[in-house]
Amino acid sequence: MLIGELARRTGVATRLLRYYEEQGLLRPHRDGNGYRSYPESAPATVARIRELLAAGLNTEDIAQLMPCAEHDGPVRACEMSVRIMADRSVELDRRIAELDRQRSHLAAQLDASLATAAEATRSPSPPVRGYSRT
Repeated sequence: MLIGELARRTGVATRLLRYYEEQGLLRPHRDGNGYRSYPESAPATVARIRELLAAGLNTEDIAQLMPCAEHDGPVRACEMSVRIMADRSVELDRRIAELDRQRSHLAAQLDASLATAAEATRSPSPPVRGYSRT
């Protein structure tokens, strides 16, 4: 199948399919005329790539996992895939903890700003020097 057909069947832009090829995630054959020719298993491979990207893996990780993956099944528990996925899980936990910390700081800043705004509306404004109402 040609790249346009693969794009149509998967809903993935041809440019993105070329990027996957550049990253070593897809390996089409080249016809005599230079066209990319993808096997019938390519839509399943693209779906697997999309699933792994959605799980937080990057293209470098996915390129290492692809030899361990079955075209229509889950990633087999080969040693490398387990290590990569465990490492990414730890990284996600670290990022979640950092986001929680940032949210706590932001909530404290918001509370302080709301308290200041509430105080400002309760007390009269101090007089401005050099200004008189007359």
